[in-house]
Amino acid sequence: MSEQTQQPSPAPGRRVVVVGAGMAGVQTAVALREQGHRGTITLVGAEPHRPYDRPPLSKAVLLGKAEGSAFEVDFEALGIDLELGREALGVRPAEHELDTAAGLVPYDALVLATGAEPIRLPGAESVPGVHLLRTLDDAQRLRPVLARQHDIVVVGAGWIGAEFATAAREAGCAVTVVEAADRPLAGALPAEVAAPMTAWYADSGTELRTNARVASVEPGAVVLADGSRLPAGAVVVGIGARPATGWLAGSGIELGAHREVVADAYLRASVPDVYAVGDCASFPSARYGERLLVHHWDNALQGPRTVAANIIGEAPAVYDPVPYFWSEQFGRFVQYVGHHPAADTLLWRGDPAGPAWTVCWLRADRLVALLAVGRPRDLAQGRRLIEAGTAMAPELLADPARPLKEATA
Repeated sequence: MSEQTQQPSPAPGRRVVVVGAGMAGVQTAVALREQGHRGTITLVGAEPHRPYDRPPLSKAVLLGKAEGSAFEVDFEALGIDLELGREALGVRPAEHELDTAAGLVPYDALVLATGAEPIRLPGAESVPGVHLLRTLDDAQRLRPVLARQHDIVVVGAGWIGAEFATAAREAGCAVTVVEAADRPLAGALPAEVAAPMTAWYADSGTELRTNARVASVEPGAVVLADGSRLPAGAVVVGIGARPATGWLAGSGIELGAHREVVADAYLRASVPDVYAVGDCASFPSARYGERLLVHHWDNALQGPRTVAANIIGEAPAVYDPVPYFWSEQFGRFVQYVGHHPAADTLLWRGDPAGPAWTVCWLRADRLVALLAVGRPRDLAQGRRLIEAGTAMAPELLADPARPLKEATA
């Protein structure tokens, strides 16, 4: 990736094209203007809708409490050209051209911000009543399903599965969640941390079936590998997402093991004048000593500022954030900050059977990650302590009555 060391020279008339009109793409375009870019900015999006935020889709939009979640951005006033309903087909780095269904788009700098796409359940793609929840159209198709209070089967007990199950129960639906692993959030949290969350399903009236693999989906039913049949007026699939980068095949842009764009510390891709940000890109973290692929809203909000600074080129900026996300599920507000695989010690603050508790991960005496359930102050203070690399005193940290900021060594 030696070409990544090339820095573009600042020029007032440079044409910047951003592919992807989600949070990462919109924030990149806005940050460019805020930081003084005077050239053209074109924002290319595959969906026909005005750019919108995704978190409300599994909450207010899904429940009919809001019609949409469009960003409150005056694109015209900012001089940002919107090209919506325009699918990107490829990149021609040598020619500095983006290939789209509506023709070629020349660029001086290109930003890849196409996000992630949901993983589909094999064999269920053409079955009536099977849904995903990623786009505004998905939420609008699901809203009448909830309103009719169908029996719903959710495949996958990850973050999105839990959030959808929460909304469906609020709408009065009977909900069964099936999970192939032995616990919810198996891919995100260790067993001892995910275990207390299992009870949240039963408390909400949601049936959770773990170690349950889907054999097939039929109209009106989900058949499990053990032969049991679950009635399903609708099936919602939430088994993960992968970077939406299939369209980059043959471009010469390096992709990683998860099909993500491999970016450097400045969020530059492997070919000149191309950057990558948000869910579609991984980046090296000096803080954690490994490459991170972060599929969360805050990453799509923070990364664009770095991309904009590096396109403008006045002072190269390194991207090495402390990852953060939140989830609202079953009446709990769950927040996470950091990256816990880098830790060697797990420590509890509070009783996980109660309504509010925190889990801390330490490497030596440094806090590297924190999960807070109903304890927003722990999260806020913990984030600052992780960023600062402050030495902690484990015996003080374990006391839930003591503020985190007072548990330092």
